[in-house]
Amino acid sequence: MNLAWATPRWTRAARWALAAGLLVAGASALAANGVPVLSTTTRGATTDFTVKTQIVILMTLLGLLPALVLMMTSFTRFVIVLALLRQALGLQQGLPNRIITGVALILTCLVMRPVGERIWTDALVPYDEERIVMSEALERAAKPISAFMLAQTSKTALAQISRLAGEAPVAKPEEHAFTVKLAAFVLSELKTAFQIGCMLFIPFLVIDLVVSSLLMAMGMMMLSPLVISLPLKLLLFVLVDGWTLTVDTLVTSVQKF
Repeated sequence: MNLAWATPRWTRAARWALAAGLLVAGASALAANGVPVLSTTTRGATTDFTVKTQIVILMTLLGLLPALVLMMTSFTRFVIVLALLRQALGLQQGLPNRIITGVALILTCLVMRPVGERIWTDALVPYDEERIVMSEALERAAKPISAFMLAQTSKTALAQISRLAGEAPVAKPEEHAFTVKLAAFVLSELKTAFQIGCMLFIPFLVIDLVVSSLLMAMGMMMLSPLVISLPLKLLLFVLVDGWTLTVDTLVTSVQKF
């Protein structure tokens, strides 16, 4: 009996297909009844989305929240560096993925706190008090995020992504499209994460080489070098207060904006 349909992959695919079908069916029903799905209303001199459009936007943002946390914050840098540190120490089973993700998430909240406070003060509070419309709130929320991303983005990555996107030349980096700044920010974060991870990896690599050479010189080829090098690496990491140094390096590597 073929149970391929019962695998988690097929289950997720079925859920996405069902959700897409319901969304299309709902949009078709609204359009058939003469109800606009995506439209705007004019209030004096400002133009805002209708209530239905605002609900669609808010639900979309909630669904994309995990991806936004991964791509528009320093979470990518932190989690990659911590994963490389675990591999350098040889703690594949001793340091679970949930611990690494939790530490990276806490550090991300610490670093992104000023950005969140500005978004809350400049965009969410005025929108909640109905002093600004939703379109203006989204524009205000994008400004501190863009400023943060540009502070971490290299000019080379920004120029490359702008060229690949076919964007016209701009006078200031702030004038780039948000998607261009986001893609360049992700590339810069990956480069920075690998640079920091390489710096953390080298001392433990030296220990592995020394232990392997000693065991081979002693003729103990049947003994795994990991058995000897792992306690030495842990001892070195504890003696130099490795976690404090690692966290300090990660947090201070984020440029202020």
